[in-house]
Amino acid sequence: MTIRHLKLFLKGRKNGGSMKKTGDICNLSELVVGQKAKVLKLKETNKAIRRHLLDMGVTRGVIISIKKIAPMGDPIYITLRDYELCICKEDLNKIEVEVL
Repeated sequence: MTIRHLKLFLKGRKNGGSMKKTGDICNLSELVVGQKAKVLKLKETNKAIRRHLLDMGVTRGVIISIKKIAPMGDPIYITLRDYELCICKEDLNKIEVEVL
């Protein structure tokens, strides 16, 4: 971990992102470690990837929390339905959530 990453971590940020406020609507990839959100919709147009996300439990109304973010920012570890998933940032960009 570099000094830059350590400074960002100590400020409550990860990879330069800022903490979203409760009630904000954003993409899941914009949240920081420790934040929770409720899934509003999947904006994935590829039916195979959409089906894969749904099969993994990423459905409307589920609560997701950000567990860890890899040092380079991708992948991101999330917790939902009492288990952990590791999903790439590109796929998380297509999940619209409301911050809790």
